[in-house]
Amino acid sequence: MKKTIFAAMLLALCGTLQTQAQEVNIGKNHITLSSDLMTPEALWAMGRIGAYQAAPDGSRVVYTVAYYSVKENKSHHVIYMMDADGQNNRRLTTSAKNETDPAWIDGGQRVAFLTGGQLWSMKVDGSDRRQLTHDELDIEGFKFSPDGTKVILLKSIDYHGSIQANPDDLPKATGRLVTDLNYRHWDHYVESITHPFVAEVTANGINAGKDILEGEPYECPLAPFGGIEQLDWSTDSKQIAYTCRKKEGVAYAISTDSDIFLYDVASGTTKNLCKPAGYVAPAVDPTKTMKDQAVNAPGNLKNNPGYDTNPQFSPDGKYIAWLSMARDGYESDRNRLCIYEIATGEKRYLTESFDSNVDEFAWSDNKDALIYFIGVWHATENLYSVTWKGEVKQLTDDWADFGSLQMLNDGKRILAERHSYKASADLYVITPGKDPKKTKVQQITTENKHIFDQLADIGIDQRWVKTTDGKDMLYWIILPPHFDASKKYPTLLFCEGGPQSPVSQFWSYRWNFMIMASHGYVIIAPNRHGLPGFGSEWCEEISGDWTGQCMSDYLTAIDDAAANLPYVDKEKLGAVGASFGGFSVYYLAGHHDKRFKCFIAHDGAFNLESMYTDTEEVWFSNWEYDDAYWNKDQTANARKTYDNSPHRFVDLWDTPILCIHGEKDYRINANQGMGAFNSARLRGIEAQLLIFPDENHWVLKPQNGILWQRSYFNWLDRWLK
Repeated sequence: MKKTIFAAMLLALCGTLQTQAQEVNIGKNHITLSSDLMTPEALWAMGRIGAYQAAPDGSRVVYTVAYYSVKENKSHHVIYMMDADGQNNRRLTTSAKNETDPAWIDGGQRVAFLTGGQLWSMKVDGSDRRQLTHDELDIEGFKFSPDGTKVILLKSIDYHGSIQANPDDLPKATGRLVTDLNYRHWDHYVESITHPFVAEVTANGINAGKDILEGEPYECPLAPFGGIEQLDWSTDSKQIAYTCRKKEGVAYAISTDSDIFLYDVASGTTKNLCKPAGYVAPAVDPTKTMKDQAVNAPGNLKNNPGYDTNPQFSPDGKYIAWLSMARDGYESDRNRLCIYEIATGEKRYLTESFDSNVDEFAWSDNKDALIYFIGVWHATENLYSVTWKGEVKQLTDDWADFGSLQMLNDGKRILAERHSYKASADLYVITPGKDPKKTKVQQITTENKHIFDQLADIGIDQRWVKTTDGKDMLYWIILPPHFDASKKYPTLLFCEGGPQSPVSQFWSYRWNFMIMASHGYVIIAPNRHGLPGFGSEWCEEISGDWTGQCMSDYLTAIDDAAANLPYVDKEKLGAVGASFGGFSVYYLAGHHDKRFKCFIAHDGAFNLESMYTDTEEVWFSNWEYDDAYWNKDQTANARKTYDNSPHRFVDLWDTPILCIHGEKDYRINANQGMGAFNSARLRGIEAQLLIFPDENHWVLKPQNGILWQRSYFNWLDRWLK
């Protein structure tokens, strides 16, 4: 920096001004639509509500909204505040920079937030902005202690456990010398990991803090999706509960065994709350499923070998609750609510009578409802309560999904977001009653009302049908705007991903049912075998049987719709899906008996032998396939899985197909999509490949999102209209 300092400063200033000029215009898009039908441009003009938090007295709510500019191909995150009844909504930040993660501090007198990689604060009217940290590292998340004297700071540190550091004399070398597994995860090479630091809060600002995992080569929170919700302060500000999977390399890649640890701030000591002192995990074969290995033997399950995440201290400080999966290696095991008594070390599981997942939870001071939680049942995510005795009660019964649950801090009401096939996420205040009819649900934001007011409504219905194994399956029916039951419509079979993700009332900015219906399509979305919300037996039948009952369920749903819904044009059927849904499309392409006129597969697995060693989270393939493909003592399920891989049936393909993939997708590598496309073209089948060099398992950039939608509908319209 010593040379041409002035020139560098001038260039930096000009660049900053230019960036501000561009970014400051990214805000709420008050667009006028040319018709009353949803378009990709209208979808990307919507604001997306993010993090939110209620004031200490429950009177106000601070929250973020992300706005996207297709022209600039970027987003801008701003902070709003409003009264808890939705009144007096005002924007607090007007900077050209992104400002995120708002949290109340100083007893509700100020709001802390992140911008430019540092922690700042401001008064509740947005004035008196102060930079609190001047850290050499970016702050990626934070949580203040209840007494306000300390703060957890999340920061990334260098890590070379799986990729060696390059020699200092080769600063421009781009090669990476890999020495172990977990060298890539989700969409990045693992050359850094996140650690939590405990920092002191003083009148002069916040120091760099102490790394509570100093010297430990483990991440906290867990990549790729974990955030500050995986850590919590004790009510007396003396302890921190945190989530960590203390494994590296192969051990990390094959295991889902994360634990809850209790860190004492004063002494620096740490206690594992899930396992006894000196616990040694049983040896495992890394090329086989852990279903029948010793780590998941009944005697070891008391040691919590599965995912344990998201600890929360009780209001009285006597207990810690967290989400707990029973078995190691099974990322879609049922999420239960575990309660740990700090004084005795006793653990109990409160939601055993709820045969589905607990997805979000919040402690209550209500004697009749110890904890509120959100869970999926029969294709919706609704609110429930559970008592000390494990008595579960449903409190809402909407055709909607609730999420990101937290108490409003007045002891009576709950703050949550809600979305559905018909509406993007908004904030709601829920006043629980004794049953759904007595529960009050009040909407307090209307972020995209100015767009939805211009759009025609879509229709939604449910239908139950018998599966080929004699069970009852629910499927959603989504109908176009201005629906006319006397007409026939081209129809799409939607194949869900996961494979164990619910087909609930989700709102997606890519797989969006409203925009599909607005293009004149009926959508059939089955809750096939392998989805949560219909009991554990139904959910778990898919593991080791990817091409059996669940594929029959897809065909049962579309056949039932074609036969019994007079508006479904059985001559104009398409099948679409992503991830496991993309795999489903590739498989159906060789097994559909000419039902479908076209297919679209996004980020789907095509060659399962290749997929086994391509994916970075080996635990997934082990659990779902049972065995590595080279094992000579494979289980029957493993042989069936590999024998029925979609790539083995390309000789039966006879239908146009669009393959979509992101090259930064390290969960399902891009060679899977390329292989499917190449195979189709070599067979002379009409096909297209939409490849994104800079996208992961999702499509996150605005212009890529628009290109995705246009390519998607151009392909459907070409073959179905």
